[in-house]
Amino acid sequence: MTRALLIVLDSVGIGGAPDAAAFGDEGADTLGHIAEACAAGRGDRASLRAGPLHLPHLAGLGLGLAAQGASGRMPPGLAPAGLIAGAHGHAVESAQGKDTVSGHWEIAGVPVDFSWGHFPATRPAFPPELVQALIAEAGLPGILGDCQASGTAIIDELGAEHVRTGKPICYTSVDSVFQIAAHEAAFGLDRLHALCAIARRLCDPYRIGRVIARPFTGDDTSGFTRTANRRDYAVPPPADTLLDRLDAAGRTVVSVGKIGDIFAHRATGREVKPGGNDACLTAALDALTGLPDGGFVFANLVEFDTEYGHRRDVPGYAAALERFDARVPEIRAALRPGDLCLVTADHGNDPTWTGTDHTREQVPVLLFGPDVTPGPLGRMGFAAIGQRIAEHLGLPEGLAEAGPVA
Repeated sequence: MTRALLIVLDSVGIGGAPDAAAFGDEGADTLGHIAEACAAGRGDRASLRAGPLHLPHLAGLGLGLAAQGASGRMPPGLAPAGLIAGAHGHAVESAQGKDTVSGHWEIAGVPVDFSWGHFPATRPAFPPELVQALIAEAGLPGILGDCQASGTAIIDELGAEHVRTGKPICYTSVDSVFQIAAHEAAFGLDRLHALCAIARRLCDPYRIGRVIARPFTGDDTSGFTRTANRRDYAVPPPADTLLDRLDAAGRTVVSVGKIGDIFAHRATGREVKPGGNDACLTAALDALTGLPDGGFVFANLVEFDTEYGHRRDVPGYAAALERFDARVPEIRAALRPGDLCLVTADHGNDPTWTGTDHTREQVPVLLFGPDVTPGPLGRMGFAAIGQRIAEHLGLPEGLAEAGPVA
């Protein structure tokens, strides 16, 4: 048996999906537009980064070629300088959404074949009976927000009122989410998590994918800042995922970042949840060091999405990509003979696009390791990613919706 490491670069899309127009995202291209912006000087920020996007290690694994396959054009600066060191392709999602849960579940072999519920872009956004039940069960003085909003903007707007009144800030987005922001000290982190557990149950009849705890600190003088103590309360997958199959086979699984939350902590093995991309990647590599044969590390690097995509921060996103690229040699050095590393994404979040939400895009599929044969993989379904991991780890057939490579 061998080992596998799956890294999801949260929101690093590489060009519009074939059905992007149906989502209002025709022309979106997270990686391509960041590269173009950097080449034009729009990715510069003092003391952070400057110049063209520089991803030599990812380009050497075939990222630029994967992007070219998805979008039809090579992003500036991402053409490989020499021989390709990895297998590379691009994947298309079948689920009718562009959210985290749908993307990760389908990667793990369970495409979402139903429609999530959503709250409208009205004010109020939530059904009155849902709000009344939440207030009554949690003993709240009321709620603030009750609308679609950017998570950072709404705590700037309502943070002081929340601290003064004790009313939590409840908001949603175009995704299937009910989000609750509260001050870690004034409201209490444990109380926020208990409140979200109540909201999770109350949101079930509305088919809401996730209730998300969004804790923050600070004050109205210094400003408010979200902390790393976010927690997602997701509904469990409707069928066995790659993780369930590994658990049934007695394999060692380590989940890093928000993977445990996304899969409702089912078959997620040992969960490690540090804050930030660098810390999550370090934790994943640490887990790989002691991982036995047949083991699996599943990591999500969420900052691409939360800190830079949603905030439409091109220089920040570019710098985060370059920081990850600089650690690719470290990842390769951690792989022993027989190991496989697969790098992909779950959706897009084009920081040059209108609005602040995810974008419907194809995602990269980069495979590398000491025994991986470099070359093109073409286009595939998201679930083919999980199937490739399952085959590498010697699991029996079982991911029915993997889909062929096109």
